[in-house]
Amino acid sequence: MSTFHLSRRAVLAGTAATAAVAALPVRQGHAQAAVPAAGGAYRWRNAVQGGTGFITGVLFHPSVRGLAYARTDIGGAYRWDDRTDRWIPLTDHIGWDDWNLLGVEAMAVDPAHPNRLYLALGTYAQSWAGNGAVLRSEDRGATWKRTDLTVKLGANEDGRGCGERLLVDPRDSDTLWLGTRHDGLLRSTDRGATWQAASFPAAPSATGQGITLLVAAGRSVYAGWGDSDGTSANLYRTADGTTWEAVPGQPAGTAAKVPVRAAYDRHTRELYVTYANAPGPNGQSDGSVHKLRTTTGKWTEVTPVKPGGPTSDGGTDSFGYGGVAVDARRPGTVVVSTNNRWSLVDTLYRTTDGGRTWTSLKDKAVLDVSETPYLKWGADKPKFGWWIQAVALDPFDSGHIVYGTGATLYGTRDLKHWAPEIRGLEEASIRQLISPPAGEAHLISGSGDIGVMYHERLTASPSRGMASNPVFGTSTGLALAAAKPSYVVRAGWGDNGNGAWSNDGGKTWAPFESQPSMAKSAPGPITTNADGSVLLWSFGTGDPGFRSADNGGSWSEVASFPKGAVPVADPVDPSRFYAFDTTTGTLHASTDSGRTFTARATGLNSGDTEFQLAVAPGRSGDLWLSLKWNGLYRSTDGGATFTKVGSCWASYTLGFGKAAEGASYPALYMVGSTESITAVYRSDDEAESWTRINDDQHQWGWIGAAISGDPRVYGRVYIATNGRGVQYGEPAR
Repeated sequence: MSTFHLSRRAVLAGTAATAAVAALPVRQGHAQAAVPAAGGAYRWRNAVQGGTGFITGVLFHPSVRGLAYARTDIGGAYRWDDRTDRWIPLTDHIGWDDWNLLGVEAMAVDPAHPNRLYLALGTYAQSWAGNGAVLRSEDRGATWKRTDLTVKLGANEDGRGCGERLLVDPRDSDTLWLGTRHDGLLRSTDRGATWQAASFPAAPSATGQGITLLVAAGRSVYAGWGDSDGTSANLYRTADGTTWEAVPGQPAGTAAKVPVRAAYDRHTRELYVTYANAPGPNGQSDGSVHKLRTTTGKWTEVTPVKPGGPTSDGGTDSFGYGGVAVDARRPGTVVVSTNNRWSLVDTLYRTTDGGRTWTSLKDKAVLDVSETPYLKWGADKPKFGWWIQAVALDPFDSGHIVYGTGATLYGTRDLKHWAPEIRGLEEASIRQLISPPAGEAHLISGSGDIGVMYHERLTASPSRGMASNPVFGTSTGLALAAAKPSYVVRAGWGDNGNGAWSNDGGKTWAPFESQPSMAKSAPGPITTNADGSVLLWSFGTGDPGFRSADNGGSWSEVASFPKGAVPVADPVDPSRFYAFDTTTGTLHASTDSGRTFTARATGLNSGDTEFQLAVAPGRSGDLWLSLKWNGLYRSTDGGATFTKVGSCWASYTLGFGKAAEGASYPALYMVGSTESITAVYRSDDEAESWTRINDDQHQWGWIGAAISGDPRVYGRVYIATNGRGVQYGEPAR
């Protein structure tokens, strides 16, 4: 796992940054909300995968049994429903124009008012992203009021597992504090309705961390500072809500450079702080745990195991410390997590004597992932976890501990047996969708970080887990042969090959016997022709396309294929392929099974790599071209000419499903705009008219990657979201 390209979560690291940023939409103005047209009512649910994303924070409410909240880096926030043992999504109403708000930087509850909930939203703090916002609720997230901020937040940037950066003041429930990355400390005195800059003694730097945590200790508030160099102060406090001071005697040095999280034991009046030499979740190699007795100012180091020791393979046991939680019922009982400990695998340490002695909970842990088998990552058994920065301890049950990882939320009730507590929480970033016309599965999906999944049922995590042989981190291509749907191919980032094929509809896989040299460093989209006899694989814009006529046994360069284009196969004629060159706005076609490509229609819009080409099932040469806000175009002559579709002004992604009763043409599904709002639409009359089928409570931020109808079930549609997994809808009955 450590060498996979964690494309959406490590968005600022390496080549993954370019891919993730390029996949984000350009904001085109703030559209007005619209309601679905008559007859468009749909029921929406997740196709169950079981988490698959980075859980960055969990909060148990301190005064209400069974009430908890979770936040994610790109997939919104959730409330735990103790009656059904499920997470309830709270931010699906966030729409296309507000895509940047689906990442939750921080959350806060009010101990004195159990129905109040606050969220600080903003996925990226970069110049191309919008400003953050604060949502406030008086009914546990059922309804919201929103305040737009003038600063940017970074829920999917380095440090996203720190926190919480949002806090209700322990002296006054009307006062809230918000720590930002680049703009210091903000304060609200009207329960989050308005915000002003507050005086704070540290000045932000370019690291993008700023205030990493805010925690109440009695009537005082403590703030962690992530821009310290390891010698200057990185923990501050205020006793009066006005004057902040550096905490005397605080630890220094590399192992205590960045305060990651803190938790207060009200019984012993001790504040526990976890530290690392970097904010994480990546890049940490040193760390420590310290506690402060707030009544005397005495600091004590209580680090369970110091990083830097040897490993059995001759390496170095490098890691930082991440999450921390105290037991509200048992004084001196604390749980902390390691983070970025790849060699020996991350763990939770637990103490019952204030940190004098610790026990690793991993050592005797029994993991049950039968409900989410993908957590084995193609191996015989799962790991205890990685990217553990969110740890929470139920204030009403000392045996109930949960911790977030890069893919799930594990929980225990007895400190030994662990299983995902993830039902209802789906955070995958979906890249490709296939709904086969035959076979057991109605859905095969390709995702960031977890490769490809074969969904036997939409209501359960795939029993086969993620596709293996080989395992991919992120899927870059997925296609089936239209006339032979049992044949499926995929491509992606992997350690043991970057392409694979299946002859049983995607249940089992075998790697290609060979692959082009650039496949390892730049795997791109792949397709197969109608009868599965030819493969076309595209790579980066600097690389040619490649063709195989022997199921990946050998590959030959296709010099005339437009570099970096997405290959599309004709669903009827095995000799035909298509590719839209987004750089020049030219449609290219092949009539010799992909050996050569020639330009056909020219002069179309260019310059955007997200322009998408689709071909109608069962029809040769019937092409549909989504050019985003430039509109939707159609060709019925194999791409020689295109005509603009007048019924919509924007189209981002288009797919097909079973035709309506009495109709001869497949149903069309589109993410686009017919009037002012970008939404999900269906057309039963070849795009003469459209019906909006989602509603204002089901928008899921950016949904422009892929959409597909079901060829066997009229009205069913699958939508790829960037952080809320696969959403599927069916007409309400």
